[in-house]
Amino acid sequence: MARIALDAMGGDFAPSAPVAGALLALAELDPSHRIQLVGIPEVIRREIDEALSGAHAALASHADRLDIIEASDVIDMSEKPSAAVRGKPNSSMHVGLKLQPEGRSDAFVSAGNTGAQMAISTLVLRLHPGLSRPAISTVFPTAAQSVVVLDSGANVDCSPQELLQFARLGSVYAEDMLGRSNPVIGLLSIGEEPEKGNVAVKEAHQLLLQSGLNFQGNVEGRDLPMGRSDRGPIDVVVCDGFVGNALLKFYEAVAPMLINMVARQAGLSKEQLAATFKNLDYSEHGGAPLLGVKGVSIISHGKSSPRAITSAIKVAVRAVETRMNDHIGRRLSESEQAGSVA
Repeated sequence: MARIALDAMGGDFAPSAPVAGALLALAELDPSHRIQLVGIPEVIRREIDEALSGAHAALASHADRLDIIEASDVIDMSEKPSAAVRGKPNSSMHVGLKLQPEGRSDAFVSAGNTGAQMAISTLVLRLHPGLSRPAISTVFPTAAQSVVVLDSGANVDCSPQELLQFARLGSVYAEDMLGRSNPVIGLLSIGEEPEKGNVAVKEAHQLLLQSGLNFQGNVEGRDLPMGRSDRGPIDVVVCDGFVGNALLKFYEAVAPMLINMVARQAGLSKEQLAATFKNLDYSEHGGAPLLGVKGVSIISHGKSSPRAITSAIKVAVRAVETRMNDHIGRRLSESEQAGSVA
């Protein structure tokens, strides 16, 4: 059984999208799982009643697996993370994350303020020993198999040692969440040669060669949409958060652009083409886990629809079922004992 705490107050379309997404998820998940809606109780109850008396009436039988956890404050989407951490200890995000160390929940999902979620996750859940920073891992669709990219926005500037740490985190994610055996790691750079890239990338390349990971070498931006380089398939791509987030935002714009262009040229409707480019829709891939914290914290897009929330909840459930967090702890401990984690 997995108990998933969901920030009912987080996101551009809260509380309607989180509540509807929770109901949809319960209808598709094993009956043993429960969802904890965290936020202002009267607001949540009103939203549940509206959902069950309207578009989601058919999901009423699953509502008994919803629990409401009271949190009196809400963190605004534009609020500074430092102010949210200090000034709103009773926010839905803070209360929802605290449930894990208290033993009352197994995972947390939010479409709210990303910076605040990263800061509070690190404060409440804490980092695994041997890590200096967490990383956001995002699954990117490709022409072949999907690829895990990290960091996709948590850390703008990264040291070579941190890029090595991200590679270890991404390797465990690819194993547990995507079912990849001995995942292939690529380091994003401006050329495949080891001497290409900035100082951090060139030093990280040397560390990765000695890491014991299945390191393919440098990969380029053009390799990502293909899911492979000239040397073979890629499972994990490592980069700093500045590059990763720019890449992510580019990817998010690709599907709408292609749909509009092809529809206009071929005389087809956008609806007819949407299914073709479904794999490029972020709502189909769920949230992005914040890897490195001692718990499960899933970051969802601020504009998440109910379907995107459902997908994020499923990511959280799989992380719990595979015990990914424990696996990360073991892998980092083994690496530290071998003297290869900074």
